[in-house]
Amino acid sequence: MSESSALKVLEPIKIPTVADTVFEELHQQILSLDLAPGTRMSEAEVAKAFGVSRQPVRDAFYRLSQLGFLLIRPQRATVISKISEAAVLKAKFVRTALEVACMRAAIDVITDEQIDDLEELLAQQQAAVDANERQLFHSLDDTFHRRICEISGHDYVWALIREQKAHMDRVRFLSLASGAQAALDDHYRIMSAVRRRDGKLAESMLTDHLGRIATILGRIRAENQDHFEE
Repeated sequence: MSESSALKVLEPIKIPTVADTVFEELHQQILSLDLAPGTRMSEAEVAKAFGVSRQPVRDAFYRLSQLGFLLIRPQRATVISKISEAAVLKAKFVRTALEVACMRAAIDVITDEQIDDLEELLAQQQAAVDANERQLFHSLDDTFHRRICEISGHDYVWALIREQKAHMDRVRFLSLASGAQAALDDHYRIMSAVRRRDGKLAESMLTDHLGRIATILGRIRAENQDHFEE
């Protein structure tokens, strides 16, 4: 057998396209509310800002519209969609089901080293809260949840969660102005159960944590009425 024929067949490496890059940047700005609900979007203006042609912007706009974040209306302005309570609650249901299943699997296999890594993430989150770095805390929050999926051996689930949770993220980001420490306190409770390898308690704490968005949704809407659908 020749050396070349003995090589293991590898999956091709996916190199991000220009459209991918535009999509990811717009997606992040929408979720962080840097681009607020109701903002008008122009293909030409976005293309100029990114220094690209209009085609990748058009592709990115289409992907965002499929996720429910852009309203593309022929002969009328394209706008960033307002937050839908129904979409948020649907996303919460799907995300909870997937993450609780991952937690159940993770508890059976988690190592002391992985627990230490998660504890370090909590320390970084506390530093972000103390410094009022909402964007950083939001990123570290995502990393905490993603790591649990990875530990469970079902890392592919995070891609599904990421797509679903996007409708929760704008509400979550609005809540961080006053609720970041409460979210972090939930993480501490989850980790207390994980450290003890108490699967039932960890699942319960995670369910309560992800369900918190339903209890704060009314308040967040009252404080940010212009961001929500009628």
